[in-house]
Amino acid sequence: MSDEAVNLGRRRVLTLITATAGGIGVVVAAIPFLASLKPSARAQALGAPIEVDVSKIEPGQRITVEWRGKPVYILRRTPEVLAQLEGLASRLRDPESNASDQPQYAHNLYRSLKPEVFVVIGVCTHLGCAPLYRPEVGAPDIGSDWPGGFLCPCHGSRFDLAGRVFQGVPAPLNLAVPPYRFVGDSTLVIGDDTGVVA
Repeated sequence: MSDEAVNLGRRRVLTLITATAGGIGVVVAAIPFLASLKPSARAQALGAPIEVDVSKIEPGQRITVEWRGKPVYILRRTPEVLAQLEGLASRLRDPESNASDQPQYAHNLYRSLKPEVFVVIGVCTHLGCAPLYRPEVGAPDIGSDWPGGFLCPCHGSRFDLAGRVFQGVPAPLNLAVPPYRFVGDSTLVIGDDTGVVA
């Protein structure tokens, strides 16, 4: 075997090894780049639907959960509260929720899929403060005509227990109702209303 044939064989082996190592290097370098294009687990969790067991919420009780970085209030309304909502239309800015982009199931007196379970984003539509849950009727610090509802501590905007804004306050719109649906009688899925019939 001549020296030229040995050198040609070595070149082919070295070329094959170099090409293989280079290919592996390109794949290894591409993995972090491709991984950076995928949303982080935190970003996915922020937008993902959440499930809430509403069976343990007592009548008149409100709980707060977080969805997409915002507080979501879930309130179990009493029959007295539901009856009281009917007489407030003349005091409200938008009793039918026509002025804002709301799910179709928020365009009713109760602004909910089930009258007794109310779900709303707890962010005032004026400047984004979190309204306080003030269910007591005629609260002395609010006024004898207070029917119970949500009171924004920042600038005094008032909302009834269906999240509808009263007239004469800074907030321009009703509190927003997030997309949601029920799975059975006790589980609420916030962030997904697929399959909801309005």
